[in-house]
Amino acid sequence: MKRIILVIFFTFAAFTTFAQRFAFVDSDYILKHMPEYQAAQKQLAALTDQYQKEVDAKSQEIERLYKAYDADKVLMTVDMKKRREAEIADKEKEVKNFQRLKFGPDGELAKKSTELVKPIQDKIMKAVQAVAESDELDLVFDKNSEILMLYRNPRLDKSDEVITRLGLKPGVFAK
Repeated sequence: MKRIILVIFFTFAAFTTFAQRFAFVDSDYILKHMPEYQAAQKQLAALTDQYQKEVDAKSQEIERLYKAYDADKVLMTVDMKKRREAEIADKEKEVKNFQRLKFGPDGELAKKSTELVKPIQDKIMKAVQAVAESDELDLVFDKNSEILMLYRNPRLDKSDEVITRLGLKPGVFAK
């Protein structure tokens, strides 16, 4: 529904004002040219692996506790069973809480991603704005966003200009 409304809006806008100038950029292509983005992705992957190893270790501990409980439960009193079950349940809650703190939407991984990627995005946006202003463009689309692009003239692709404006060398990666 959102896409249909946007397509109708932009179609109407194109027919009502022919003076507007449009262009697009390919943000994925631009990001592939940025060494700081590649470094941020590696750092985030390493952090993800670290957190996942911690989750796996905690899960293995729970599995060990459960197996020990299962093996010993025939010899336990009712109180002992309840204590061990409570211990296992507490460990399971601890793992779920750890996962939420590390991987959740407000978790450490999301915060680190924002911390690393936001400056890169800001840098790209400044370069896009500079290209748009120098080429006197009215609108610049990202071909990777949710806005539907029905046609694109390669002449309007300003991705290489943004890469150049960032001080990088375009053309290293295929689009």
